[in-house]
Amino acid sequence: MDTAILEMRDQQADVETAARALKAISHPLRLKILCVVGDQEVCVQDIVEAVGTSQSNISQHLAILRDKGVLQTRKDANRVFYRVADQRTLQLIGLMREVFCGISPPKKG
Repeated sequence: MDTAILEMRDQQADVETAARALKAISHPLRLKILCVVGDQEVCVQDIVEAVGTSQSNISQHLAILRDKGVLQTRKDANRVFYRVADQRTLQLIGLMREVFCGISPPKKG
């Protein structure tokens, strides 16, 4: 049997994680939210201002991204901050920001 096929069997959990993330990301508003968050930690109010829709609408989409493991939260007093949960997802979002959002990656050095 081909080694690539055997390796894919060993990576089933990673493939399922990627599929859940891609499904969650596939909504246009959620993609826009992720373009705003990028590699930063961003509070809900800043996401609402950047995306330009109601806080309740943003909150619903943030909950989906959190439930699917795409985003993590941190609470500081009455503010909730969101960041990308997984480095691999962050790489994917970085590429999507570049390709679809017109945001170039930061220059190193």
